[in-house]
Order: sequence, then C-alpha cells, then structure tokens
Amino acid sequence: MSNMPTTIVNSTSHNTTTNQQCLTFVAANMMSGSGKFLALIAAYVLSRIVHHLLKPLSQPYITSDLLIGLILASLPPVRDSFVNQLILTLENVVDFGMICYAFVLGLEMDPYVVFKSPTRHAMVAYAGMLSTFIIACAIIPWLHYSKQTNLVTFTIALSVTLSGNGSHILTRLITNLKIGKSDIGKLVIGAGVHSDMITMFLLSVNFIFASMENNTSAREGIKDAIKIGSALVIQTIVAAKISPIFMNWVNNENPEGKPLKGSHLVLSMAFMAVICTCAPWYGYNSLLSAFMAGLFLPSEGRISKWAISKINYLLSTLFYPLFFFWVGLKVDFSSFQAGDMGTWVRFFSLLLITTVGKVAGTVICGLLLGYHWPELVALGMLLTAKGHFHVYFAILVLRRGIIDVTTCISMVIVIFLTIVHTPFVVKHIIERARKRVPIHRMALQWLYPSSELRILLCVHGPHNLPSTINLMEITRGAPEPGLFVHVTDMIELTEQIAATLVPGEGADNMTVTDTSVTEMRDQITRAFQTYVDENSGGITLSRMLALSTFNGMAQDLSVLAEDFMVSLILLPFHKRLNADGTLDGGHPGFRYVNRKLLRNAPCSIGILVDRGFGSIAKISRSSVANVAIIFIGGKDDREALAYAGRVAWHPGVKLTVIRFLVDKNSENAPRRVNQRVSMAEQEEEMKLDDECFAEFYERYVAGGKVAYVEKHLANSSETYTNLRSLEGQYSLIIVGRGGRVNTVLTLGLNDWQQCPELGPVGDVLSGSGFTCNTSILIIQQHSIKGQLDGLSDEFSIM
Repeated sequence: MSNMPTTIVNSTSHNTTTNQQCLTFVAANMMSGSGKFLALIAAYVLSRIVHHLLKPLSQPYITSDLLIGLILASLPPVRDSFVNQLILTLENVVDFGMICYAFVLGLEMDPYVVFKSPTRHAMVAYAGMLSTFIIACAIIPWLHYSKQTNLVTFTIALSVTLSGNGSHILTRLITNLKIGKSDIGKLVIGAGVHSDMITMFLLSVNFIFASMENNTSAREGIKDAIKIGSALVIQTIVAAKISPIFMNWVNNENPEGKPLKGSHLVLSMAFMAVICTCAPWYGYNSLLSAFMAGLFLPSEGRISKWAISKINYLLSTLFYPLFFFWVGLKVDFSSFQAGDMGTWVRFFSLLLITTVGKVAGTVICGLLLGYHWPELVALGMLLTAKGHFHVYFAILVLRRGIIDVTTCISMVIVIFLTIVHTPFVVKHIIERARKRVPIHRMALQWLYPSSELRILLCVHGPHNLPSTINLMEITRGAPEPGLFVHVTDMIELTEQIAATLVPGEGADNMTVTDTSVTEMRDQITRAFQTYVDENSGGITLSRMLALSTFNGMAQDLSVLAEDFMVSLILLPFHKRLNADGTLDGGHPGFRYVNRKLLRNAPCSIGILVDRGFGSIAKISRSSVANVAIIFIGGKDDREALAYAGRVAWHPGVKLTVIRFLVDKNSENAPRRVNQRVSMAEQEEEMKLDDECFAEFYERYVAGGKVAYVEKHLANSSETYTNLRSLEGQYSLIIVGRGGRVNTVLTLGLNDWQQCPELGPVGDVLSGSGFTCNTSILIIQQHSIKGQLDGLSDEFSIM
C-alpha cells in the first residue's frame, strides 16, 4: 500500500511524457503535411506563372508543367519530405488520372477510319510511324536500354511508343497558332490523331503477348494470353455493339437544351466504368483497357461530350501539374550518370530515332504525294511531338525495373525536346506562307461597283441582335450585286470552355460543347435566319465563331476578315445601354479587342455605339429612319461617305449628309493648324475630299435621294456646338474616326476624350454629355502598313 502513491505518480509521469511525445509527433506530421500540401500548390501556381511567361514563345502547358515539376521535385527539402508511403499514394492518384486520360483520348478518336480508304494524312502518318519503327527496332537492341535479358517485348513497345505522338498537344498548338484550317494544319492534326490512335492500339495488343513472358511455362503463358485477349475482345464487342443502345437511350431521355438528369448521369458514368474494368479483372492493363473502351464507345451524343469536356477540364486544371510533380519525384537527377559515354550515346540515339525516323518517312511519302519538301520537313518535325502518355511510359518501365534512372531521365528530356521546338516550326511555316500573301486594299471606297460587299458583323451576345440586324438592313445597298454577311460571335476562351473543345470535322477543327455557348449561338443563328427568311433578296448569311482569349481575339478576327476577303468589320462598342439611356462602364476585354483591331485590321473597321438603334422599330423598306453622315474631311470620312452611299439605297432610310467646312473669313478662326504635315499634303487631301464629295453629291444628292446640309465653322468650339445641336434629330449618325489632315475643326476636341478609339467627333457624340437615343457608327478606313499582319487561316503551302 505504501508503494501505491509512488506507482501512481510514476504512471502519471509516464502518461504525461507519452502524451507530449504524441502531441509532438502529431504536430510534426501536421507541419510536414502542410509543407507537402504547399509544395503541390506551388507546383500548380508556378506552372501557370511560367506558362504566362512563355506565352510570347507560344509554348503549350505541358512545357511549363514539365519544367516546374522536374525542378521543384528535385529540390532536396521537397524531395526529402515525401516519404515512400506518400509517393505510393501519389502513384495511385497518377495511375487513376492516366486511366481517365487514356479513356478520353480513346473517346475522342474514331477507330473506323482504319477500315476506310486511306486519306493523305493517314498515308503520311503510316509512313512516319513505319520509318521510325524500323529505325528504332534496328538500333535499340544494340544500345542496352533495358536491364532485362529478354528484349523483344521491350524493344517493340519502345519502338511503337517512339513512333507515336501527342495528338492532343499538336491539335491545341495548331489551333492556338491559327493554322488549323490551312492545308498543312489539317494534315498535321489528321496525321497526328491517326498516328496516336494506331500506336496506342498496337501497344494495347502488344500487352497481350507481353503477358506470355511473365510465365516460366510457355503453356501457361499462352493460356494467360488467350484469357486476356478474350476478355479484351468481349469488352470491345460490348463497347462497340451494346453500349450504343444504352447511350442512345440516355441521350434521347436527355435532349439538348434541358438539364441532364442526375440518375441518368450517374448510371452512364457507372456503365462506362464497368466497361473499362472488364478486361483488368483478367490481368489486362487498366490504362490500356480504358483506352480501348473509350475508343469503341460512341463519341457522339450528349453524355459522351459531357464526359470529354468535364474530364479534360479536370485533367488540365488539377491533374497535369500534379502528374509532372510526381514525375520529378521519380526521376532523381543526382543519379544521372552524366560521366558515362554510353549515357549520351543512348540519349542522342533516342533523339535521332524520333526525329530522323519521322522526318524521313514523312518526306518520302509526301514527295510521292506531290508536296513541297520544305513543308514536309516541318510536318515531320511537328509529328515528333510526344505527350503525357509517353512521359508516363518512361516512368512505368522505370517502376517495373526494366530500365535504370539514367535511361528514364534521358527519355523524359527527349520527350521535352520534341515538344519545345514545335511552336517555332509553326511560326516558320507561317512566315513562309506570309511571303506568298497578296496585299489588297480592303476598303469600301476602293470596292468595285460590280463586286459583292462582304462584311464581318460581330456580336458579343443576344443583346446585340436588334441593333446589328438593323445595321445589316441599312447596309444591304442595291439588290445587285448584294451583301454577304459573316455573322461572328466574339466569345472569350476561358479554361472551362477550352476543356469542352472536342475535335470537329470540316472547316472547324474544334467544336465547342459548352452548353451556354451553344445555346447562345443557336439563339443568334435563329434570329438572323428569321430575318433573312423574312427579307429575302440581296443578302447571303454565314455563321462564324471567334473563340479566343481577349489577347488573341483581334488576330482571330483579322484572320477571318482576310480569309473571306471582307471590306468592313462591324464591331459592337464595349459599353452597353442601360435602361435609363446611359452607357455602362463597359467590358475592358472587348475594348482591348476593338483598339487592337483598329491598329492592325486588314480592312476597314466600324464600331457601333448603340444608344437605342436596336430599340427602335425594325427598319424595313416601308419604315422611315433618320440617318445622318457628318463629313469634315480625311480618309476615314471618305470611307464613311462610301458606306453612306450604300445606306442611301435603302427606301426606309432618310439620309442627310452634313458637311462641315472651314470659315476662313471668321474672326474666331484659329491661326494654328496641323504643323506635322506640309501645305502640299493638306492641299492634296482637300483635293481628294472635294473629288470624293463631288462624286457622292452628283450620284445621290443631285438625284434627290439624300438631303444636304452645309455648315461653315470657324473652330472646334463651333464644331462641338453644332454636334450638340444634332441631339435627338437622328437615330443614327455616321462619322469618320479621324485621319484628317486639316484639324482646324477638331483641334482641342481630343482634350476631353473619354474613348480615344472613337476619334474626336465620335467621342463627343457618344459621350456622357449626350443623353439622347442617337446611336453612332464610327468608321476607319483600311490603311496598308507594309506586309499584312494577319494570314488567311486557309492558306495553302503544301
């Protein structure tokens, strides 16, 4: 009994020590866990920052992801904090992510093209694959890439892998660099997808025979191969023949325009998962099983497109940075045997096999098809690009002990080098094509009377419909030769929308499956088509899409304008009309696009400031709309006058031309004029103004089609007063943006400009001082600045 208190004290002391140790252990693990979490977050954030820094070089996301993953995971504090148990967890996450990747990759492909007559891009793909495969099989066995004695399966697998390419990376790169509709762009995308599909299919078949090597008995190996092969065949039959019945039923129960039913969505995902797991139950590889299931599942239909868009979005947003961070943990650069000559022989051999094999096969096949050899070399260089699967393959054979770390690092670096050069090859193609582009002056003033007017009519959304339809109506001009309108949706390309892009056919290589975008486009299409059906005669309509980031949207529109040889691009103003008649703060992204287009557009530009032009009654041949054109002088005013000439033909428009002339005899006339140009240039411009206006007067005013008002003004103050006096008189006023040599009548108006892109007169008329419902159309004439900045997206260079 006397020892009991001592025992209790010792027990209490021991428990206290144990609790302190437990708390210390938990705290240390929590701190370590937070550090690991921060490392993963850093991989994501840094990859996005580096991608932004590499944007001028047009590098794809995989470049920044791979760089950051390798560098960050190689740092000793980061590498040491990830113990084997955590790396194993990451491996499981990566394996699942790559299964999803392979499934979507197969789902986006059409396996039945193999049974059709081979197209040109298929021939190029076959030739590049075959030459690379032959060279690889001839060289790989002699360089001891594998640590195992049985080299047949490894040699075939590595040769097939080197023969393939990353089709999704090529497709995104070609699309982003705006050559997807050119002949070489279509050839690259088609050959890339074909090559990727064939090599993945061959690897899937090769795995069946590889299972025979894992058995000591040949008889057991044959049994395993038959069992795995049979399971794969049954899975493929179910995916190709039975799944369409189920998928069609789900698609019919969930038509477009209605939200997907949750139960049907869960059932569909479960069905796809079950099909993907059929063959792995019998020993087949899970990743290749997912690819084969996706390859033969129906790619059309709402459910398949939903799966493609959502899985691609998750992969690009979350998985890829994590994947390459895991790759960095697996490849330890401190173990790289840089001092061994054999290391560099194997490294450069891999690089030469990949490059020479693709280029040789592509050039030989292309010359037989009649293509030019410089473009064939570029095509072969593009087809060398590898993707995420090839990196995963390198790590997979390292995990299985088939190769060592040095060989794995060599393979990863070679894959990186096959990707990083592709944007430069594309830019070289663009430069070669640009030298062949003819220079045309695309403006209304220089348009032949017998030529059809082609315009690019841009809209931000359904709110632009009334004003743009009215604008198209008054622009139609005479019935002959007519008007060709390319209605173009300006949509910002966000990461969420980018994840919904799926390969398309025909002129558009990519199709948007985002519901909000497709519904908006359908609404706009219906509105314009209804208008054309009700007002037939003289108007031809086509639908286009400018889907890009705001940084690249101006280039997209320029490419479309050159492609269709339009003379005028009509853009909405970046500010929208409020209910009280004022304009809101506007969208900075669309303002940036407008300003960039005004600097670099390959044709004339018009910006419509809608202050009620869409709220008036729909303009028709029986209605009356008051429209005015203000002519002060300069090339932009002459272009606006040429546009007004088309408006004058409309029987429902009452057009008035208001000419502002300088009153040189007035005491208020300023002495200072534009000192940056000579008197000879001013006189030449004034002569052009007089000739242009005289022609317009004789054709329209003298015949009574157009009313004429002449105002003699002394300075810009009187110009401002007269502009204010127009308030409420007209539903639309057409003005030139600038380009005036004699600035007496606009001198000083720039001092109060709110939107310089509208020019001094346009800014005054559209400013906050005007509260009327008068809309303004500001026009800028196309000016040639040496070589064209843009390039037709359907250029032919092959």
